[in-house]
Amino acid sequence: MTFFRTQSSPWKLAAVAALLALPGVASAEWALNMTEGVTPYSRTVYDLHMLILGVCTVIGIIVFGLMFYSMVKYRKSSGAKAAQWHESTKVEVLWTLVPFLILIGIAVPATKALIMMEDVSDSDLTIKVTGYQWKWHYQYVDSGISFFSTLDSDSNNARQLDSGIDPASVEHYLLNVDNRLVVPVNRKIRFLTTAGDVIHAWWVPALGWKRDAIPGFINESWARIEEPGVYRGQCAELCGKDHGFMPIVVEALPEADYDAWVEKMKGEMQQAARPAATAPVVAAAEADAQGAI
Repeated sequence: MTFFRTQSSPWKLAAVAALLALPGVASAEWALNMTEGVTPYSRTVYDLHMLILGVCTVIGIIVFGLMFYSMVKYRKSSGAKAAQWHESTKVEVLWTLVPFLILIGIAVPATKALIMMEDVSDSDLTIKVTGYQWKWHYQYVDSGISFFSTLDSDSNNARQLDSGIDPASVEHYLLNVDNRLVVPVNRKIRFLTTAGDVIHAWWVPALGWKRDAIPGFINESWARIEEPGVYRGQCAELCGKDHGFMPIVVEALPEADYDAWVEKMKGEMQQAARPAATAPVVAAAEADAQGAI
């Protein structure tokens, strides 16, 4: 057998070193994992995910390690001969008991997480979320505030064919809205999710859950956001041609700032309601004046 040898140049060694270093750089910039989130439930889900990932990793290492060890150690070329045996009660008990214990160890925290997710009792405020093609409607049940939230104008303009706008130049392209859902931190928020036309899904990864919005049906969920900030999500159920243009933006404010925002919104809604309330009176007065003439 002939081997071809080539002299390694410094440039080749540098290229190889750069390629070997690339995964480390990529892992820093593009780490692949679930977000830990900003709610107690999202952190519970994250911990459960890491537990199951660890269990699966250990099982994979053991199974594939034994498999490759056996393939090399007992290969035919080394003269190994197959063992002749038909049953082993100890082995059968072992491979039944160990998976059972592993599943129990996973099922207990998973069940606790499911129970925690469904506990919407003792909430501080309730927000009704209604999905439409292709926008969201938010109603603050306790304070009477309601509004629609749609894709912001910058993203909407940039997504049009032949717009001439580079999407990369638009901040938070397709992930920004005209009206954010504003919520307080450190308060338990109960969400009632439904839809007015087709099935949608309200999903903000930082909250740790996703809820289907189904016409004629209300799904309940809750969140207690512990850190002020802006958290983005999307509709996660294919709902028509503009499904990809239904972003969600949740802005969590300190409690004092949230209370001030509520008072501001109430004032704006009252001002908007006054012209609508006085319009019939003005119309009647104008009609009377015309009749008198």
